[in-house]
Amino acid sequence: MTRPRLTLPEPGLLSGYDPAEFFCEALSLRGDGEAELAAIAARLNALDPEDLRHRAARAEKELFDLGITFTVYSDKDAIDRILPFDVLPRVITAGEWSRLEAGIIQRVTAINLFLADLYGDQKILADKIVPADLVLGNANFHAFMRGLKVPCGTYSHVCGIDLIRDQEGLFRVLEDNARTPSGVSYVVENRNLMLQCFPDLMEDTRVRAVDDYGLMLRRALEEIAPAGVDEPSVVLLSPGIYNSAFFEHVFLAREMGVPLVEGRDLVVENDRVYMLTTAGKAPVHSIYRRIDDFFLDPKVFRPDSMLGVPGLMDAYRKGNVSLANAPGTGVADDKAVYAYMPRVIKYYLGEDAILPNVETFICREAEGLKYTLDNLEHLVVKPVGESGGYGMILGPKASRSEIDEFRAKLKADPANYISQPMIGLSVSPTLTTKGTQPRHVDFRPFAVTGASTKVLAGGLTRVAMKEGSLVVNSSQGGGSKDTWVLAGEGQ
Repeated sequence: MTRPRLTLPEPGLLSGYDPAEFFCEALSLRGDGEAELAAIAARLNALDPEDLRHRAARAEKELFDLGITFTVYSDKDAIDRILPFDVLPRVITAGEWSRLEAGIIQRVTAINLFLADLYGDQKILADKIVPADLVLGNANFHAFMRGLKVPCGTYSHVCGIDLIRDQEGLFRVLEDNARTPSGVSYVVENRNLMLQCFPDLMEDTRVRAVDDYGLMLRRALEEIAPAGVDEPSVVLLSPGIYNSAFFEHVFLAREMGVPLVEGRDLVVENDRVYMLTTAGKAPVHSIYRRIDDFFLDPKVFRPDSMLGVPGLMDAYRKGNVSLANAPGTGVADDKAVYAYMPRVIKYYLGEDAILPNVETFICREAEGLKYTLDNLEHLVVKPVGESGGYGMILGPKASRSEIDEFRAKLKADPANYISQPMIGLSVSPTLTTKGTQPRHVDFRPFAVTGASTKVLAGGLTRVAMKEGSLVVNSSQGGGSKDTWVLAGEGQ
């Protein structure tokens, strides 16, 4: 059922804009904040198209000047790209945010309880809530973490929950990102760009701030520092300049006010971690690591890793340094495990999930495989261990030969796949070469957990810049927007 929408006077920027049957993030009503939505939509509609393009170009130049880029390893001709920035913001009302925030905190709490159990007594496996082989056979489950107590009981300190909104306007969880989710730097920089280039758009609109993320993250890392350390030393460990998210590593280190280091800048002595400085060795107590598990310590993981720190895991096991996120969190964001998250929430918290999953069929199970093979033309099928939109097929948009080729892959390795129905993602007005047109969007809010979980009042809205496309991933041509979370009473 299509939600009622705001109507705007013509002519205007949104004249001719048609969201069709999809929920529109600018115009569809959602039960609260109607007056604020109407005021923002009217302000957007009144923008002069030529002036808007001029200011959009200015914002793009700012992105170039600031070096806000990401790396596409698969593109040999242009590996460093600017993430396309659309200047028309996405709006979330105070009432919507209140429910989202509660749902995200609930989910992250359950993820951390799940990980504590998997690396503890494994009661959830014994009770057959989640299949044991799905966890114990997962490449991201690290048996050496069993019995190791982590500070505050927190394993996933930074978590990005990918959400979509269906045609009825309901937010649903699409994926959990419990390892090293990226993109928060764009959330903050997009807001900075809006404040610089479109200050008039934000006038008289009470939008929640996002510039406190660095402080939020640093506080969490200090909370998880080893006991007895009064003034914890925090660093951000990066693989270095050739990593796709290196800009974000630099950005976050600056926002937190902590050193940005590579593996070669750290040394372990007597199971304690030190940073090499011009003044000598300085102790390190908490590490926000942006290196995959398998490269963290060549003595434990890949022996050929040149990115990690030899002996780091010994220091970690002795409780002399904390790592965020903890090794082994990847088992909780596996796409097959995702299908069990509503049951995981119920098991640990005794509550129904506030934010529902997208219906998911697990191809490792005979029933799920049969359904997927019988309905391949109507489903989205994804490999459980991939990200960035790679290795998947959108059945309704695939050719017959592509479906036949994918069917063979699926039959050869069904445990590697899940399938989901194709959801009609919500759309948002987007400035294109053809004028203001609807483009599909998703949403990744970020939760930070030390002693407790806090959610940044905003998030990364990704945009499928191509007409009709549902692929929002930046590595495949997607862009981003500023996300305005409207303030409620007393905020």
